[in-house]
Amino acid sequence: MPHNLVVIREHRAVVEFARSLSTIFNPFVCATALFIVVAHAYSPTTVRFWELSFAGLFFFTIAPMLCVFYLYLSGRISDFDMSDRAERRRAFLGFVIVDVIAALFLTAVHAPKPLLAITWGYVGAALVTMCVTRWWKISTHAFGVTGPFAVMFILFGLQPLPYVAIVPLVCWSRVYLRAHSISQVLAGVGLAVASTVIVFHLFGLT
Repeated sequence: MPHNLVVIREHRAVVEFARSLSTIFNPFVCATALFIVVAHAYSPTTVRFWELSFAGLFFFTIAPMLCVFYLYLSGRISDFDMSDRAERRRAFLGFVIVDVIAALFLTAVHAPKPLLAITWGYVGAALVTMCVTRWWKISTHAFGVTGPFAVMFILFGLQPLPYVAIVPLVCWSRVYLRAHSISQVLAGVGLAVASTVIVFHLFGLT
């Protein structure tokens, strides 16, 4: 087999691996997984866990995805990754609205304090990202995968440590796919850590 053909296949394999990482650990799935893990840890009954976990699934995956599908089908965004920075503002406005509704709903049903901190934290982060997106394309994938680990370290100590290697892998995938620069990825990581620490401190959880 010619050497250049081997190189092309190796490159394609790496690209597919990077795309798989970006797809599997997208911000919606990461947020939902975090919400379900924390809901399980703080729910007093099985029924309460079902209620809270379904709320997390709806507000952090179903509703945002419906928002993205609507924007795509209506021509307001050109692709599901929202590659165009100007188009991202429209999507993030929808995300902010969904997150605010989620936070108000969970506050009304007296959800456990860690879940309220998570939800209000996503409200603040979505607002910051929407504002920053006017001038710069911060990595939501980096934020989305880092935030859950920051939360779990605060709530559960070192238990999630073996899995934290996912964070640099996802960050690498975004840079390798040329979806973001290194600085944009690092900004997403920094926003995730800073917003988590600040919001959890405000809720008296740190």
